[in-house]
Amino acid sequence: MTASGGLLCYCRAGFEPELAAELTERAAYAGQSGHARADRGTGYVVFSASDSGAISRSLPWRELIFARQKLELVAELRALDPRDRVTPILDALRGQGGFGTLLVEHPDSDAGKPLAGLARSFGNALRPALRKAGILSPRDDESAPRLHVCFIDGDHAFVGVSRPRDSSPWPLGIPRLRMHADAPSRSALKLDEALLVLLDADERSRLLQADMRAADLGAAPGGWTWVLTRHGLRVTAIDNGPLRPQLLESGRVEHLRADGFAWRPPQPLDWMVCDMVEQPSRVAERMATWMREGWCRRTIFNLKLPMKKRWQETRTCLDLFAEQSQRPMTIRARQLFHDREEITVYASA
Repeated sequence: MTASGGLLCYCRAGFEPELAAELTERAAYAGQSGHARADRGTGYVVFSASDSGAISRSLPWRELIFARQKLELVAELRALDPRDRVTPILDALRGQGGFGTLLVEHPDSDAGKPLAGLARSFGNALRPALRKAGILSPRDDESAPRLHVCFIDGDHAFVGVSRPRDSSPWPLGIPRLRMHADAPSRSALKLDEALLVLLDADERSRLLQADMRAADLGAAPGGWTWVLTRHGLRVTAIDNGPLRPQLLESGRVEHLRADGFAWRPPQPLDWMVCDMVEQPSRVAERMATWMREGWCRRTIFNLKLPMKKRWQETRTCLDLFAEQSQRPMTIRARQLFHDREEITVYASA
């Protein structure tokens, strides 16, 4: 067993260097020291630090962009004996307790996915042992800290802790969404996930109300427009391309064949969304114009990232957006599960 301090963060496989750079820069800005350990394609990053609690408080999960999940690291266990993996975990947790739930996981990577069966079966063996030792509550308690065991291989695992108010509520940090048969495109899942991850339940209730007005820039074939109409919004869909005919049958969609980068609304809107394929700096500038001019109250948009220096481009574009908006705003950004080479941004004036 290796006693550990710091964080274990899950991410999209291939974006480990971006997450490592983000954690390192944010920690330094917060006055915390540490170093990141990342291998491309693994789906996770370890950020080693002397005090797990202090570094976790300095890096709130909601502010992280490339982290799907954030855990305070308890131990790294190597050379686990397949005949008894339970005892080393109990030893690592000696003196600790009060955990409400147990999650046995694996990275969302090519190497991690074959471990799904082990994770399921081991969870069934570990859970009663933890309860007998008084480490895990007799019944699941979602309000208490969660205990995580993440298998990297059959003989290699991390033990970590997540705090309900400072972590993702979903296993692996991935909300499981199903593609609706009526959705015009799979891009609908991106906006569904954005609304679930970037807004809390109270915000969704207050900010997505029937007959609010929205614009969807670059709407065709209409996946994001469809999501908004399901929440009862009235949508002006801007695109020179065609929409799925059933969207227009709802009576809540007006399709204007126009350039999404040139069009402006005749009156302020509640929402503007945008998933156009364009240079991220150009998108950030146009979104800033919408906020600066008061054409919308809040927005969700995607920034398509380059193949290299993606953390630097992310930081540059978000700083550009904030500076050119010229008004106080709430800004949240995340690389979602349904994103690929992009991040999704929510902003509210």
